[in-house]
Amino acid sequence: MSLRLFAAIALPDHIAERLLALMRGVPGAKWRPRENLHLTLRFFGEVAEPVADDIDGALGEAAEANAPFELALKSAGSFGGADPHALWIGAAESEPLKKLAAGCERAARRAGLKPESRKFTPHVTLAYLARAPLDRVQAFEQRLGLFEAPPFRVESFGLYSSWTRRSAPSLYRLEAEYPLRG
Repeated sequence: MSLRLFAAIALPDHIAERLLALMRGVPGAKWRPRENLHLTLRFFGEVAEPVADDIDGALGEAAEANAPFELALKSAGSFGGADPHALWIGAAESEPLKKLAAGCERAARRAGLKPESRKFTPHVTLAYLARAPLDRVQAFEQRLGLFEAPPFRVESFGLYSSWTRRSAPSLYRLEAEYPLRG
């Protein structure tokens, strides 16, 4: 059996509520439900159970090496350039966040996965887009370009499994939680 896994920081309710209030004004946007809002540290993809066990052990070590920290979400953007496919809210510059993401990347490599080819861009995906008008996407980005949520304390992160569904948002389940202890 295999699992589709990713490591992520869960969002506190008061932050998620602020993000939910921003979800409007872009035709073709498939807005994410509350339970799907998170900041991904590393997507591992489809892995066999023994690899998942290796990832779990290495993520535990990453948690031991990282201390709790404050994190703020700010600004907005999209992925896909002239053909945007996702809207997001970014994270403020944070060395502790970069260090934690690097620990998750090391966990992936230790488990035998290929290195992530893209630069870590910390964000919370708000919507996936299907033929959204570029001007409306740009208006969304402009409207939220100066967005900033109050900082929240990150004391743990999780390993999540994901199941895609044809005409509904993916289902995510917390498989393991790792308190930051560094």
